[in-house]
Amino acid sequence: MRLHTRLFATLAALLALASCQVGGGMTSPRAAPVLGGALQIGVPPGYCIDGKASRETRDSAVFLMGRCSDAMKATPALITVSIGQGGSAGVMTAGGPALAAFFASKQGRATLSRSGRAGDVKIIAALGSGDAFLLHLQDRNVGEYWRAVIGVKGRLVTLSATGTDEIRLDPAEGRKILEQALDALRAANKTAA
Repeated sequence: MRLHTRLFATLAALLALASCQVGGGMTSPRAAPVLGGALQIGVPPGYCIDGKASRETRDSAVFLMGRCSDAMKATPALITVSIGQGGSAGVMTAGGPALAAFFASKQGRATLSRSGRAGDVKIIAALGSGDAFLLHLQDRNVGEYWRAVIGVKGRLVTLSATGTDEIRLDPAEGRKILEQALDALRAANKTAA
């Protein structure tokens, strides 16, 4: 299977999970086991998992986090963590240049788009950050935000940090929150950057 085709299939399935619309019920542990303990969701300080809004299937999951009600110092943001099926992290072996090329393609931008339309997404920057691949995006439906792609225990995991309809998230603050979420994920699963 060609690299772009494999990347597209894996990322499309994972990002489709992340576009689910869901609502309320926050909990606040710093890590939570998912997928029968296959890995842990790391939770950055000041943020809580929205248990009612999160979804878990037999082999994939999407978790949403927001600012905890008692953490008013944390920046209001929506953190989305999408976990692919076992073995899906294999696409990360392609490396940064191949990932950047895929995401810059029409298929890649359509995969990233909340609407599914490539024309709705512009890639501002694509760069490595340790074992993760970061994308700075402009999405017509979401605005400007950051997304990360990382392999954890054989599973492809994507994270994003966005604002809400009511409160936009400054891109620099969004990257900071995304890096905190990545650090929490790594610490919960004891992986080094």
